Amino acid sequence: MIRYDAVDRLPVRSALPALDDALAGHGTAVLVAPPGTGKTTLVPLRLAGLLDEGPARRVVVAEPRRIAARAAARRMAWLLGERTGDSVGYTVRGERVVGRHTRVEVVTTGVLLQRLQRDQELAGVDVVILDECHERHLDADTTAAFLWDVRQTLRPDLRLVAASATTDATGWAALLGGAPVVEAAGTAHPVEVVWAPPARPVRPPQGMRVDPALLAHVASVVRRALAERDGDVLCFLPGVGEIARVAGQLGAPGGVDVLQVHGRAPAAVQDAVLTPGERRRVVLATSVAESSLTVPGVRVVVDAGLARQPRVDHARGLSALTTVRASQASGRQRAGRAGREAPGTVYRCWTEAEDVRLPRFPAPEIKVADLTAFALQTACWGDPDATGLALLDPPPAGAMAAARSVLTAVGAVDGDGRATARGVRMSRLGVHPRLGRALLDAAPSVGAERAAEAVALIGEETPREYGDDLAAALRTARRGGDAYAARWRTEARRLRSALTERDEAAGGTGQRARAGGGAPDGGVRGDDLLVGLVAALAFPERTARADGGSYLMVSGTRAEVPDGSPLRGSPWIAVAVADRPVGGGHARVRLGAVIDEGVARRAAGSLHDERDEVHWADGDVVARRVERLGAVELSVRTPARTASADVRAALLEGLAKEGFGLLRWSPEAKALRQRLAFLRQRLGEPWPDVADDALYARVDEWLEPELGRARRRADLGRIHAGQALGRLLPWTTGEAARLDELAPERIAVPSGSRVRIDYTDPAQPVLAVKLQEMFGLRQTPSVAGVPLLVHLLSPAGRPAAVTADLASFWRDGYRGVRAELRGRYPKHPWPEDPATARPTRHTKARSER
Repeated sequence: MIRYDAVDRLPVRSALPALDDALAGHGTAVLVAPPGTGKTTLVPLRLAGLLDEGPARRVVVAEPRRIAARAAARRMAWLLGERTGDSVGYTVRGERVVGRHTRVEVVTTGVLLQRLQRDQELAGVDVVILDECHERHLDADTTAAFLWDVRQTLRPDLRLVAASATTDATGWAALLGGAPVVEAAGTAHPVEVVWAPPARPVRPPQGMRVDPALLAHVASVVRRALAERDGDVLCFLPGVGEIARVAGQLGAPGGVDVLQVHGRAPAAVQDAVLTPGERRRVVLATSVAESSLTVPGVRVVVDAGLARQPRVDHARGLSALTTVRASQASGRQRAGRAGREAPGTVYRCWTEAEDVRLPRFPAPEIKVADLTAFALQTACWGDPDATGLALLDPPPAGAMAAARSVLTAVGAVDGDGRATARGVRMSRLGVHPRLGRALLDAAPSVGAERAAEAVALIGEETPREYGDDLAAALRTARRGGDAYAARWRTEARRLRSALTERDEAAGGTGQRARAGGGAPDGGVRGDDLLVGLVAALAFPERTARADGGSYLMVSGTRAEVPDGSPLRGSPWIAVAVADRPVGGGHARVRLGAVIDEGVARRAAGSLHDERDEVHWADGDVVARRVERLGAVELSVRTPARTASADVRAALLEGLAKEGFGLLRWSPEAKALRQRLAFLRQRLGEPWPDVADDALYARVDEWLEPELGRARRRADLGRIHAGQALGRLLPWTTGEAARLDELAPERIAVPSGSRVRIDYTDPAQPVLAVKLQEMFGLRQTPSVAGVPLLVHLLSPAGRPAAVTADLASFWRDGYRGVRAELRGRYPKHPWPEDPATARPTRHTKARSER
């Protein structure tokens, strides 16, 4: 018996004629309806023809979460007065409640993706509704793109509806070929906003860590809300750990039940949350309660203002959830929960000024998440680069390249990015491609059942109390009676069934024969090596060897194991879950298993390499024969022979690091380099650039064959740099013959002496000469048109004056210098007119002879 009284109260009824017209005329529509209007429950029933005499259709509703899919199906069945599985059923991973006469099936987007890959035409389905598309989950975006492709190419009769409470209606309408936008007026009750920030500043979230001071404040706000307002309280927190902590701080308030709802909560708890209670309730929930679910009795919302989103560090190969500030759209969705049934109140644990700075919408997962599974889906769809898919946001090129690299390594795609038969099989296992690889490759060694158990354990976050050792966690799950253990057993059964079904479909019998619990001959035995093998196969680049006080992963990233962990001290571990604290230099192991070197070699075999390495290290050439597993050195020995080319490269590395001072530089060689630097600056080409970087770039031209004969540092020290440098002179143009003319090493002064020119500063060469030897010279000597900077020295060789204009010095400066030097050196001549005096290197007596 249809409950028409409840149906008639749903506001979305007024929008149904417009929705019918949109689908009849265009085939697609965007439905925007506020929370509580009935878009999730009434619209599918109407489109399926279950409420009136309309045409009977098969409708599939895609929800982002399992809890929402179950709840929506149960609510629709209740409206029809039926049991779930009759006219309305649901399918989520590991659970299917659908009957022969089911016309509305609610599924998760992940299930619908799998169905599309197996049957692109969706035979027998007339309408698909993508609910809560505003959340921009990657599976939902991918499903929408695939459905539009199906409608364009195979099923023009397939009707598509994108439904949400808060969304980019314009963007979705354009994506669905200019679909009409149908808006339903809501009858949401007013919600009062109470700003309730902490009295003292709290630390912002870092990774998965939330400041305990904020959680204590949230608990105090919940108690305040219970005291100030009537009705049940719905409190939004980012994750399971935070829910447990706030629940512990709340304790058992008198006359109030405290319930915890999240994706890992037992089905009985989830059902209890969706059923009115006899006592007042506080419901602590993650974002699963933002949409699709109506929690009856809620009049108050307490919002911590945080959410969890996926992030990936491509450089380190680490991906995990991280805590972020919730968007304004999420804030509106959460607040709306308080006004679904009556006027309500939302307590926001931040300031009004902060609110305007929050992002408008949550970041689309395609922009921030690991795209390995997405890339496999698109490869199996026939569009490896996803360039032909209708997506609101294109996938980032870097993330797609990283995903392609992983898929190639596990054999899921070929060199062109097309899915292999193995990749298609992985995509249909319903797990991340890494876990699919682990399941397929571990089963022959450990048996299908044990491989499925280990993959199920890694595939879903284990409770914190299970610890960080996968082997211990597996034993806890096997004997556990908690909700996680129940879900784990269900998933393990599903994976084993999927594995054996694929083998049967392929016509193979070998795996079926090995599907028992024991390992076949030569297989891995023991829980430690079992989970270690699976973790290593899933994340080969995260196999790690102890190195000092930390572990060095094959990827090159260092990881730390917490004190007291059973993993600590093991020579090798496989890291299943890791994160990198903000500001931290090393990754942090969250979940791992002990392995041995043999497992590491097997799992990361594609990263194995053995080669001679010749480098410049510790000031000389070092040759080693190194066996590596990625960044981890397995063994090192001295090679019997070393190739000359490798030695030469190492010597060049040394010259690059330490400079050309490694060569033998005589005073003449140093002077030649300085003279050439002067000519280069003064005249340019064809005179060579002799700076270190320029010499390094032309090393083949001037340092051969000496460099080719060298084997070590000492050999470099025997190379005559001046002779080698002479090869760079412009011999072919004939200019080399002018070197001594343009930049002479020495210059004749009036006394007859040939004095060396100092070219240390190429902009201003220096001539340091005794003052008396310059008597009689009226003009400053020059080289290549550049006047020398003359350092006039006393008879004892000490600086007396510096000038670049000798005539001016004789006229103006000499008199003062003469007065000082006459008294200090009376035996030397000091004429009054130095410009006409006879130059000398001697005293008065010798000069007069």
